[in-house]
Amino acid sequence: MHNKMKVIYSNGTVGECAPEEELHIIRHTAAHIMAQAIHRLWPHADFAYGPANEKGFYYDVDLGDTKLTDEDLQRIEDEMRKIVKENIPIRPFVLSRGEAIKLMEEEGEKYKVEHIGDLPEDAEISFYRQGDYLDMCVGPHLCYTKALKAFKIMGQSGAYWKNDKNNKMLTRIKGTAFATQEELDAYLKQLEEAEKRDHRRIGKEMNLFMLCDEAPGFPFFLPKGMAIKNALIDYWREIHTRENYVEVSTPLIMNRKLWETSGHWDHYKDNMYSTMIDDEIYCVKPMNCPGGVMVYRSQPHSYRELPMRVGELGLVHRHELKGALHGLFRVRCFTQDDAHIFMRREQITDEIIGVVHLINEVYSKFGFKYYVELSTRPENSMGSDEDWEAATNGLKSALEKLGLPYKINEGDGAFYGPKIDFHLEDSIGRTWQCGTIQLDFQMPLNFELEYTDENGGKQRPIMVHRVCFGSIERFIGVLTEHFAGKFPVWLAPTQAKVLMISEKCSEYAHKVYEALRDKKVRCELDDRNEKIGYMIREAQTIERVPYMVIVGVKEAEEGTVSVRCRDSGNTETMPLESFLDKITSEIRDRV
Repeated sequence: MHNKMKVIYSNGTVGECAPEEELHIIRHTAAHIMAQAIHRLWPHADFAYGPANEKGFYYDVDLGDTKLTDEDLQRIEDEMRKIVKENIPIRPFVLSRGEAIKLMEEEGEKYKVEHIGDLPEDAEISFYRQGDYLDMCVGPHLCYTKALKAFKIMGQSGAYWKNDKNNKMLTRIKGTAFATQEELDAYLKQLEEAEKRDHRRIGKEMNLFMLCDEAPGFPFFLPKGMAIKNALIDYWREIHTRENYVEVSTPLIMNRKLWETSGHWDHYKDNMYSTMIDDEIYCVKPMNCPGGVMVYRSQPHSYRELPMRVGELGLVHRHELKGALHGLFRVRCFTQDDAHIFMRREQITDEIIGVVHLINEVYSKFGFKYYVELSTRPENSMGSDEDWEAATNGLKSALEKLGLPYKINEGDGAFYGPKIDFHLEDSIGRTWQCGTIQLDFQMPLNFELEYTDENGGKQRPIMVHRVCFGSIERFIGVLTEHFAGKFPVWLAPTQAKVLMISEKCSEYAHKVYEALRDKKVRCELDDRNEKIGYMIREAQTIERVPYMVIVGVKEAEEGTVSVRCRDSGNTETMPLESFLDKITSEIRDRV
């Protein structure tokens, strides 16, 4: 039975929190305990922000000229353990804004003073005190420091005050915390496994892609990486053709006026690249949707044509801060597997259901489980209350008709409409947000899109934006870590590698290699003068080739091949034709 955790609220009452809030409260309390430990070790430290987050917690601290070492981080963790053992009570109190500023000035907390200054005049500020440490916080928190059971300091990085590069660079000290030591141990084990699966390391070992200083955030795909990318695109095109999508390609650069009409210039321009052409501002597209709208608007449409399902594998560019770039996961250009569906209002539910079925098919192909979030209207949005309500209800109706459980993610929709997000769970339990379905009443309105109804009147279509992979580049990164580089045969950059034991069988080895190539198998021939054991290890553990086709004198005489399977490690001798049938059927069926 779950024992409910006791917490203390900013008004001084002690109660029980909801189970879904526990981890956040544990981590928020851990941030305060860490700050107290830092304060004890470096009394001159000035504290900025110290929130909990999905990975743990952190505190941004101004340490002056002090540079922390790994040994210092261990000292912080050791001091935290002392504070926990002391079982210090954590007690709140509330002050007016003026009183709060005065208190923080007395404490020498200049960042807290500035933070309070940003709050409304009539704000009441809550504080939590634990022994010799005082922190401004809305709470709630654990009641005593001893209630923090399992935590670890994870590292440090730099962070600008208020995330503004014009402000001072602070030291961000990061940690994580869980309700039990067992949960913490499982998380650390997951991190260890994730490090082994890091797509940047595997991508380098397998020669899939490269990143360079001359193009930060702009990945280069190498031949083997392109083989994976093209295999994904071939699969995408096949299933979309089956589902009656058509494919278009729209320009990479379009006039600023287009982006003003779409709403992107007002809501997204800080993330857009632009250039001057003919003395006018043109924008490099961060999204494909305005181009898709222009395709629809280029000719009149009848209700009989709807729904129109229009796909595009479009290269988009978005400005990301350099410090946020991370392999293929956070880049500045990527290929979005977009589709824009133009429909009548009464078609919304059925079209959303069709998209969900398609996305489910894609994720099932790769063995992903997933959960769904419905993201609602954000503060910085466009459109009427009535349209937002209708759009949100349309998505809810589809999810409920499917019987698909979902969580509400308040205020995280796109600026033009609510959305359904798909969060994948990979083979080691991590989640990734990839697919999305966005219902849009606004862009058809902004661009005055129309269709002719059955009575000859003019009506405005509804628009759905959706992606399956999301960013193909990011999806390849996710797949690389999900499979640890051991891609299924149909997706593997090298599907088979012919390993020649000696020069005596060179002619037969080349025959096997050509037979595989004739069947459109992505294969290589290793005819180096190396020991066969070395060649097998290299192909199996570094290149992660699904099938190693070993050819010696005996195989040449009998017309057979000895096939070693990457995943099982077993070797089976069979006629060449049998292996050709086996591997081509696996590629064809995408197993």
